[in-house]
Amino acid sequence: MTGTTADTTGTAAPTADTSGSAARATAPLAGLRVLDLATLFAGPLAATLLGDFGAEVVKVEHPVRPDASRGHGPAKDGIGLWWKLLGRNKRTMTLDLSTPGGRDTLLRLAGTADVVIENFRPGTLERWGLGWPELSAANPRLVLARVTAFGQHGPYARRPGFGTLAEAMSGFAAITGEPDGPPALPPFGLADSIAALTTAYAVMTALAGRDRTERGQVVDLAIIEPILTVLGPHPLWYDQLGYVQPRTGNRSTNNAPRNTYRSADGRWLAVSTSAQSVAERVLRLVGRPELIAEPWFATGSGRAAHAPVLDEAVGGWIARHKADEVVAAFEEAEAAVAPVNDVRDVMVDPQYAALGTLTEVEDPELGPLRMQNVLFRPSGTPGAIRWAGRPHGADTDAVLTELGLTEAEITALRKEGVL
Repeated sequence: MTGTTADTTGTAAPTADTSGSAARATAPLAGLRVLDLATLFAGPLAATLLGDFGAEVVKVEHPVRPDASRGHGPAKDGIGLWWKLLGRNKRTMTLDLSTPGGRDTLLRLAGTADVVIENFRPGTLERWGLGWPELSAANPRLVLARVTAFGQHGPYARRPGFGTLAEAMSGFAAITGEPDGPPALPPFGLADSIAALTTAYAVMTALAGRDRTERGQVVDLAIIEPILTVLGPHPLWYDQLGYVQPRTGNRSTNNAPRNTYRSADGRWLAVSTSAQSVAERVLRLVGRPELIAEPWFATGSGRAAHAPVLDEAVGGWIARHKADEVVAAFEEAEAAVAPVNDVRDVMVDPQYAALGTLTEVEDPELGPLRMQNVLFRPSGTPGAIRWAGRPHGADTDAVLTELGLTEAEITALRKEGVL
């Protein structure tokens, strides 16, 4: 296949084939091989992040039950668009791991890999004869990342679970929403995405450890944990003070003014004043400098306790001005403001354009696709999008041929239903 490579500035250059060897030659993770056995969404996204920076990722899917992300959300011409993002930079093959032929083939593949990422319920790989003893025997340097809702042990370990449960269990939902409303869940995979970032970091940490020990290891990643970490000091507050943060809507318990406000032309804008100096600039800008002299204004918590007063001052001023005027005035005052964008606004935002945050990738099935670019921009070893998500099993024969299987062996596996 001839695809395109999107660099971190959003430009595209041709690449020779889906092995991506030429495009990965200077990438920081070139030479790293990852087997992605996972589905929906944390494990696969972690593999995507590794692939963006040069790892060769082989996506292993069931022959008749592919990764459910292929059918998740809107589709074009019957092709799921979420998969085009999640499956980018991955070669795709099919393999029924529950069969003897699938087990043996996976162990051969593991012998050539650096990392395996899986998210089956604990005990599933073991039932198939693909547990850590078998995998590490096939490759003592292998890193096995196990990404599950609740981890590999504990009273909930064998329960089915998704990121939504992590958003609930962690305390995130309890503090999200309006004070007089119900707990709120995000309308996207927040916990899964945080876990994906953490898994990619964990894999790189395990690989760094392997450089010292020459031995692989298991990474046990429970989706309920990373989101608890990003919530900050809530456990510490409760442990030391008995404090339980309530739902405050868009307001903060730590500073004010901090809210969304509607402009004269109907646009919503977000204002944040985490720094004392910024809070003072905002109040001067909106014509209420007398509030700065109030004793309670001197601390973030004091301002938060008087949020209604500050919201009236800031919101009232913004309501009398158009959004562009508000942004310009805040910029001149060196105060923090941003429009509340929907995706239409994101696609044309000049800052995202300057960063190359969105880029165009040529896809043989759907043509040019605009999607998020690689996540960060190393100056010397940038990442790249070499291709968008491939069709189900598109590279099965190629991967197995590279593994040393003959055409007759591949045909036999296919007849057995292994592929």
